[in-house]
Amino acid sequence: MLLDRYSPDYNKTMVPTGTRTRALNISSYNYLGFAQGNGPCADAVETSIERYGVSAGGSRLECGTLDLHQQAEALVSRFLGVEDALISSMGFATNSNIIPGLVSKGCLVISDELNHASIRYGVRLSGANVRMFKHNDMTALEELLREVISQGQPKTHRPWKKILLIVEGLFSMEGTLANLPVIMELKKKYKFYLFVDEAHSIGAMGPNGRGVTDYFGIDPRSVDILMGTFTKSFGAAGGYIAGSKAVIDRLRLQGHSFTYAESMTPPVLTQVIASMASIMGITMPTEKPHSSSSLALLRSSSSDVASAMSEADIIPGTAPASALPSWMPLAQPMIDGSDGRLRLSRLAFNSRYLNRGLRKLGFITYGSDDSPVVPLLLFNPGKMAVFSRMMRTRQTPIVIVVVAYPATPLVTSRVRFCLSAAHTKEDIDMVLRACDEIGDYLDLKQGPGERWPVEEVISRAVEIVRAPEMAC
Repeated sequence: MLLDRYSPDYNKTMVPTGTRTRALNISSYNYLGFAQGNGPCADAVETSIERYGVSAGGSRLECGTLDLHQQAEALVSRFLGVEDALISSMGFATNSNIIPGLVSKGCLVISDELNHASIRYGVRLSGANVRMFKHNDMTALEELLREVISQGQPKTHRPWKKILLIVEGLFSMEGTLANLPVIMELKKKYKFYLFVDEAHSIGAMGPNGRGVTDYFGIDPRSVDILMGTFTKSFGAAGGYIAGSKAVIDRLRLQGHSFTYAESMTPPVLTQVIASMASIMGITMPTEKPHSSSSLALLRSSSSDVASAMSEADIIPGTAPASALPSWMPLAQPMIDGSDGRLRLSRLAFNSRYLNRGLRKLGFITYGSDDSPVVPLLLFNPGKMAVFSRMMRTRQTPIVIVVVAYPATPLVTSRVRFCLSAAHTKEDIDMVLRACDEIGDYLDLKQGPGERWPVEEVISRAVEIVRAPEMAC
């Protein structure tokens, strides 16, 4: 919903008109559509407010830890398939406060040149040395690894205390995925530690929504640190760090967020738990307690658990009802996982349809076909305001985000579409028609290959999505 306004002085000031206009939002991070005002998640949040109020009232290491925090951390670790997890009340601070607890002076951080500002800030606070490599260039990364390992620390040439490679699972300005299979091979060869920022990929990528490890079929336990946020796919706020129990226990003491930051609020925790359980599905207890293998394992002694494979070792796994708050209302689509599966399939369809459809129209886009972030290249910064205004002033306004320097190189100004499971095919059709019309007007169709009429793209949407690879 847009709040209408006008400017009497060439946009120096804005005057609200008091009216509103309904618009199509194609720029939100609401990837799975959980940021909604009704439904099972919203009902659970409402119940939590009645039970807990709106604040935890302190930092995690003082008086701000609730049972909800422990339940959420246990559920996150189970969802990811790792030993343990900790949660933070702010996504940006998850990186900036935790990275100084991982590396310090005498350590080396190797960072992709397009990593997020929160990663750069965290590295700066840590005091560690940093070297960057060309975006997603695995040859450049291996050459850099050979150099830094052979040369050691500056001046003294002593071995590095620790080498930490930091990459993003899905790069939010490019729509590209980290080349995780090759990175894992390099990790085995050069023995560095790996930190993967899944802020945009967790929940949105992979057949089960478990992020880039799920997308590439890689064991999540082989990644030393998995970071992600709840602000995108889960419709909440904050972030998490996940990995081995030894590392997470250390970060609870060394990470600044546990000591100094306000802990995550109960309504936000409930939204995280409810949305994550919707994706996983829920294992309900049966009448006979020990007839369920999952409950039997949960109630068995530690020696029994050590000798048997727990359900948490099976990826993907469901969330046991005992791991959720007992007061949380559970709808049937949450229990059987159908709600989560439907959202994941809708997002996957929308992502491929828009990305491939734009290329068939003649536009140049960046990134993976499966990315919910679709950058459409405008190149000329002068076209950004015109494109945005033409989209916003259509009969049904379309709200977009245009991005330019310094967030991107000066000559690669772009529109960044962010897709959601809440979008219908008709919504994507509307975006394609608008882009086709405005693209002709602004001469934006510079892509190679055969061009299709927009109505043909729309009528052959399923064929476009199901094609294994689209030729440009």
